[in-house]
Amino acid sequence: MVSEIGFGQSQLIQPLFLAEGLGKEEPLGGLPGNSRHTLDSLLTQVEKDMAAGVRQFLLFPVPAQKSNRTFAADFVGTALQQMRQRAGGSAAIWVDTCLCSFTESGHCCVHDKGGRQDLGATHSALGSLALTYVKSGADGVSPSDMNDGRVAHLRKTLDDAGHDIAPIMSYSTKFASNFYGPFRDAADSAPQYGDRKSYQLDVRNRSDALASSRRCAEEGADLLMVKPGQPSADLIRPIHEQTGLPVGAYQVSGEYTSLVLLAKENFVNFDAALIESWHNLRRAGASYIITYGARLARGLGLAA
Repeated sequence: MVSEIGFGQSQLIQPLFLAEGLGKEEPLGGLPGNSRHTLDSLLTQVEKDMAAGVRQFLLFPVPAQKSNRTFAADFVGTALQQMRQRAGGSAAIWVDTCLCSFTESGHCCVHDKGGRQDLGATHSALGSLALTYVKSGADGVSPSDMNDGRVAHLRKTLDDAGHDIAPIMSYSTKFASNFYGPFRDAADSAPQYGDRKSYQLDVRNRSDALASSRRCAEEGADLLMVKPGQPSADLIRPIHEQTGLPVGAYQVSGEYTSLVLLAKENFVNFDAALIESWHNLRRAGASYIITYGARLARGLGLAA
């Protein structure tokens, strides 16, 4: 996935949404070709994607019941075990590790009774989720919460449990962006009050963005990431140069949907624009790209 020469479908990661308690698959209007899945439809989609050449998946769990303190992920463990059986060793399964879909507040952290971020409780919850995911068959975890110290806590938690080779793909430079709207609908993760600017990065601050990725590298991350992808393309190569780690880009839902809407109005050819957007990110230095169109790559002529 992070080979430095060439560019093909192996550098693309396909997101998947698993919604607990869903009666049937729900196509996502803003992200055509993508759905909120039941367990059965998820497994069917994985088989179709693998037949289309996809070898990297990023799973987003969406629990039926939300809480402010107790976060159960048994449904994710069951899904991962069955995904692993279907995929065998031919695909890598990453799991987004965050609390925004689990909390009643829609925030990526636990709050104390005074409404402040409780880092200790947040770290503990993230560590518990990460262990469930890795024990159930995930190849690696991908913390996206942007709370201070979460990578160090996850690394220690996994190491202490004997999973020291399980990689961490950190959302290391993630901005408080306006481009996440379609995703928040899919993941049922919109904040119910306030915003996430107290823990996500200010889009105006380059130095903070670079420092955030350096911290993740120092805390034990194996792969780094910028999000959103195209608006953060100027940071990809500097982050790699300062850390020596592979740096990917998340082509977020707002970016992808903008291409869909442009094509709908006949302003662009969607297929050509999608391929161009991937090459732009690769040219900027992205080792890998998370994109809602990874399953389309073979049909668009991108080599394996």
